[in-house]
Amino acid sequence: MPELIMNVAFDQHHKVSSPRELEDFSNWQKARKRKATLQAKIANQRKDYLHKLTTQLIKHYDVIVIEDLKTKNFLKNHHLARSISNASWRMLRTMLAYKCRWYGKRLTVAWPHDTSQMCSSCGYHSGKKPLEIREWTYPECRTHHDRDINAAVNI
Repeated sequence: MPELIMNVAFDQHHKVSSPRELEDFSNWQKARKRKATLQAKIANQRKDYLHKLTTQLIKHYDVIVIEDLKTKNFLKNHHLARSISNASWRMLRTMLAYKCRWYGKRLTVAWPHDTSQMCSSCGYHSGKKPLEIREWTYPECRTHHDRDINAAVNI
C-alpha cells in the first residue's frame, strides 16, 4: 500500500500524464545504435570472407559442384540452426554462380538425393541416418566412410 501512494505522489510531482515510449530514453537509443553498428560489422566481415573464399575457389577450379541442400530442413535442428544461418549458404551459392559466369567457369548443382547414404564403393543403400552419425562402416563391402566425403565422391 505505501508503494502505491509513493507512485501516485511521484506521478503528481513530475506530472507524467502518459507512459513514456522507448524512444524517450537516450541510453536505449545509444544501445540500439551500438547493436546495429556491431551487427553491420559482423555482416560485412561475413561478406568479405565469402568474397575471398569464392574468388579463391573460382581461380583454382574450372568446375565446381555443390549440393542443392534444403537449408529450411536443417534449420529445424535447434542445435545447428544458428551455425547454419550464420554460414550464409545462400549468399555463398549466389556468389559462386555470378563469379562462375564472370570467369567463364562451370557451376553444377547436384541433387542431394541419398548422396550420403549410398556407399561410394559398392552402391549399397544403408537408409537414412541422423546427422549425429558422421562416419560408419557399410555392412556389404566393409568400407569405412565419412559422411561428407562419401557424399562428395557420390556426387
